[in-house]
Amino acid sequence: MPHNHPQGRIRNLDPVSIIDIGSNSVRLVVYEGLRRSPTPVFNEKVLAGLGRAVASTGQLDDEAVRRALNALTRFRALSDQLKAGAIHVMATAAVREARNGKDFVARAEDILGVRIKVLGGRSEARLTALGIVSGFEKPDGVAGDLGGGSLELVRIRGRKVDHADSFPLGVLRLADLSGTVPAAYRMVRKTIRENPRVKEMRDRPFYAIGGTFRAIASLHIAQKGYPLHVMQHYRIDAREALEFAQLVRKSDPAALPGIDWVSRARRPLLGYGASVLEEIIKVGKPREVLLSALGIREGLLYSLLDKRDQKRDPLIEACEELAVLRSRDPRHATELCNWTDRLFAAKLFEETASERRLRHAACYLADIGWRAHPNYRGEQSLSIIANAAFVGLDHPGRAFLALSVFYRHVGLIDEEMSPRVRELASVRQLQRARFVGAALRVAYIISASAPGIINNTPIYCRRSRLILELPGSYASLEGERLKNRLNTLGKILGREAEIRFV
Repeated sequence: MPHNHPQGRIRNLDPVSIIDIGSNSVRLVVYEGLRRSPTPVFNEKVLAGLGRAVASTGQLDDEAVRRALNALTRFRALSDQLKAGAIHVMATAAVREARNGKDFVARAEDILGVRIKVLGGRSEARLTALGIVSGFEKPDGVAGDLGGGSLELVRIRGRKVDHADSFPLGVLRLADLSGTVPAAYRMVRKTIRENPRVKEMRDRPFYAIGGTFRAIASLHIAQKGYPLHVMQHYRIDAREALEFAQLVRKSDPAALPGIDWVSRARRPLLGYGASVLEEIIKVGKPREVLLSALGIREGLLYSLLDKRDQKRDPLIEACEELAVLRSRDPRHATELCNWTDRLFAAKLFEETASERRLRHAACYLADIGWRAHPNYRGEQSLSIIANAAFVGLDHPGRAFLALSVFYRHVGLIDEEMSPRVRELASVRQLQRARFVGAALRVAYIISASAPGIINNTPIYCRRSRLILELPGSYASLEGERLKNRLNTLGKILGREAEIRFV
């Protein structure tokens, strides 16, 4: 029987198209819908270089304009092809500063058929900050978005955004005005050291946004042999980030290990970006550098949500959606959250609010690998979760989720798992992942993933015993496999396991 709706998509969502006309790149991202955890359906950029000569000539280069307009023609066609319900277009530093910027906007609006919003520096910084708010759990620090024409810095406290400033330190502008990285570094030092905003990140995170910052982080990932190639929430200790920025600033890009991870068009700009990062760390003295894959586009999406949706947890929403798209029955995933709540209420493991959130996320993800061959469900689930486009989640938390679902499928067998993901988790997280995985194994052997079963089979601890209650009508579910899995969970808890019929 034919299916008229794509089964890999959430129903009843109108795609949203966002076109970002930056100083270096022109990018189209079409999102599945206006959601708290937005999922790109299509993503394409063209390195048009609109801002390459604006600082020295005051004009958008003719060839750059041609490339940008050609890209916009294609982006409009793609947005129509994907049936975008709304198209939002914004332009940043190069367009707002160039003398022929208004002429470019008029030509671009004729092509796109929609109004282009030319952002001022502070508006650009605010949307950048909202991208951090949308992608990090309770952010508290300073976000820096390094583009081709400007650097935006903004202070963030939770969902509160203030102190937004824009500085003429974009990598294309620096290359245009200075000609060399050493000369650019002197310009950066003067601007950064005179700005009080930078010092507001002391002992807090610096949230790094922008293609050049991400390219530097890609080099760092390559040189460390880091097990995850996930940019969102990639963390670098401030001292290490400073040393690495100095290395990149002083090196010939072609000689840097891992340079193949960086696009050829981006390589000449690495030294300029490293100059900015180095001075921010020296003056600001942040605790760490956190990379963000989210920025101005996601900030715009977040700003379009109503306040109730803005408060939703992007990680839980993403995991709920994966349960809908991949699990046998998403209702069972919701029941798992409640079922494990009672078990953890015994205070066997002291559980913080953040840890409870991660446990619930693991419950939603517990069945996403069921279509794989039984021998590979654990491995496939681990790979999907470790590399998923989750936000609101750091890398140790990512490892906890992946390990919990891995153990749910294969049992507490570490030998079958790559040790690299396990390296990211703390000892406490490893212990909790084993506990959660073992509990999920008990639940699934009772319910076979059917909803409406485990609600009637509470599991809890009383004194020295782990007790699973089964109604008399469920007596036929008792068997060796259930007893074995319950006993395994009991051993983890240091308790005798017992099945009681009620």
